[in-house]
Amino acid sequence: MSTTRIGLGQWHAVPGDHNVNLATALEVVADLAAQGAELVVLPELWASGYDAVRLGEIVSATAEPVPGPRSEALARAAREHGLWLFAGSVPELADGRVYNTTLVFDPEGELAGVHRKVHLYRPTAEDAVFAAGETVTVLDTDRFGPVGLATCFDGDHPGYARALRDRGARLVVMPAAYETAAESWWDLLHPANALANGQWWITVNQCGGGMFGRSRVIAPDGTTVAEAPRDRASLVCDVDLEAGIHEADAHNSALWEDAQPDLYAPHPLPT
Repeated sequence: MSTTRIGLGQWHAVPGDHNVNLATALEVVADLAAQGAELVVLPELWASGYDAVRLGEIVSATAEPVPGPRSEALARAAREHGLWLFAGSVPELADGRVYNTTLVFDPEGELAGVHRKVHLYRPTAEDAVFAAGETVTVLDTDRFGPVGLATCFDGDHPGYARALRDRGARLVVMPAAYETAAESWWDLLHPANALANGQWWITVNQCGGGMFGRSRVIAPDGTTVAEAPRDRASLVCDVDLEAGIHEADAHNSALWEDAQPDLYAPHPLPT
């Protein structure tokens, strides 16, 4: 059995305070590394914080290009600790637009993956603040195989989860800033996606300020194998990723092997 030690870092980011939030993120990474984590995941928009009332203001105050000072600090942390850093999402300034962008660094500190959030959550006016990404993102890694990247609301869409599976992703990493009002979605959607697609899902949430934590690791059979509490507390767990995938293939593969995608393609409505 070969296990991976996964570190999930959750906290309540201070809205608009880039310096404090970056210091906290680096502290969380160091703490998880000290506990032996080789794969660390941070939440969505930890650099800016997430305040729906002031989202445009705090995102504008903390947006940076990539590469930039923030991404360089994250790269150094990944290199110094020798781990895969799925660094959550940050406001990325590019070509006069701001994207909600997830960054991934390998253990050498190289930028290994970028995902710009595709599905912008209109109830909190994300579509008025960010430009939307246009890519279903799967990162090829030697250590973990193909890894699917989803940012919060991306992962709520079963079609996006299936698109990641169709591109080979058996592990999905999802940073989030998930609000308490939608906690029932958290309970139901991501375990269902994991089961339907035979995927591991690592979902890491902010906590506090209307968000409920409960960052977790979900197995390919839809069961939660580790979950953080609601308050600020990081989580470290050991997971046999390969064994979970083999188990799903043995018992649940009909859920994806017997799919008939041609039947599901959009059809015009009758006139």
